[in-house]
Amino acid sequence: MHVGILQLDLAIPSADTLKDKRRVVLSLKDRIANSHNVSVAEVDRLDEHRRCIMGVAMVSNDKRYVEGGLSKIVDMVKTNSDVNLLDFQTEFL
Repeated sequence: MHVGILQLDLAIPSADTLKDKRRVVLSLKDRIANSHNVSVAEVDRLDEHRRCIMGVAMVSNDKRYVEGGLSKIVDMVKTNSDVNLLDFQTEFL
């Protein structure tokens, strides 16, 4: 069993309130979860309306599949116009 963990550090420049932030974050979480078979959660910076730390977890019996899947998620987030990807980290267990 191979587990991949992806941490995304995001800026949300269009968010003026926490409500704006939550709309953007929920939309992104849903798109990631529906297009890839992963679990997604906002894990840090919960009270900052222009920043978000998102965690993504993926499990498979093939390490290359996990690596490729998390890489595709990073590429998808990079092309999202609602958020700016500041940094990301991946970890494999």
